[in-house]
Amino acid sequence: MGLFSKIKEGLKKTKEALAYKLNKVFTGGVLNDDFYDELEYALITSDMGAQAADELMESLRAVIDEKHIRDTESVKTELKRLMTEMLEAFEKPEYEYPLIITVTGVNGVGKTTAIGKLAKKFRSEGKDVLIAAADTFRAAAADQLTVWAERAGVRIVKHAEGADPGAVVYDAIMSFKARGNDVLLIDTAGRLHNKKNLMDELGKISRIVEREAPDAMKLNYIVLDATTGQNAVSQVEVFDEAIDIDGIILTKLDGTAKGGVVLAIASELQVPVVYVGVGEGIDDLEDFSAEDFVEGIVG
Repeated sequence: MGLFSKIKEGLKKTKEALAYKLNKVFTGGVLNDDFYDELEYALITSDMGAQAADELMESLRAVIDEKHIRDTESVKTELKRLMTEMLEAFEKPEYEYPLIITVTGVNGVGKTTAIGKLAKKFRSEGKDVLIAAADTFRAAAADQLTVWAERAGVRIVKHAEGADPGAVVYDAIMSFKARGNDVLLIDTAGRLHNKKNLMDELGKISRIVEREAPDAMKLNYIVLDATTGQNAVSQVEVFDEAIDIDGIILTKLDGTAKGGVVLAIASELQVPVVYVGVGEGIDDLEDFSAEDFVEGIVG
């Protein structure tokens, strides 16, 4: 299955939910206030959020007036173009090697799986990858990550459960530099005793990475579960307080009708979606394409 086919299939539930509403709006044929209200409502209920929907509608009205558009098919074309532009407004990072990616996210979003898939993706591109199992607080987290590392064919550095995450990261960086690896993926805790502990731990890891690998490119990615919809937005805000988030890995896009949250993320958080999970397999992590995404939910 090709890239677009995977994304199209993964967005099937979102498209079914949104397309029904959009078709109902676009078959009306009259560009009046009722049309615009119904269109905005359709967008909001796809979990796009009020801010993104309002931003799109304001731009759409301006384009319709400027181009003197009178037919709904042209409106749909312009809507798709504006959605694509919104998603492309924030550029995805251009990788340089050696590269260190610290991966955050609350428990249950598919963080471990995403790291395994990301390791496999880099490995398939010919990169030497190392994983640091620095989530030492969740029972069996390192064991689960080890399974994914073996499936991806990459090395992993881990300590005993309950060990100091900073020590794991330090040892991983030493091994990373000694072996001349290309990519280091650092797993982090999704939840500690309280928010302050979590922030302190992430800050500590960030300082160790900065100190011990000054010449590496460093990025912070957060893993979000697409099925949580708008709750995903607040998760980014919390983690962004501890470490600046550079990109988003959106998982479980194939299991939700809330795919519109991608536009909410672009509008409210101004952080790019870098990868999307569109299935359960180790190869089902795809580079995010704004054009394919919009085509997948609007058609």
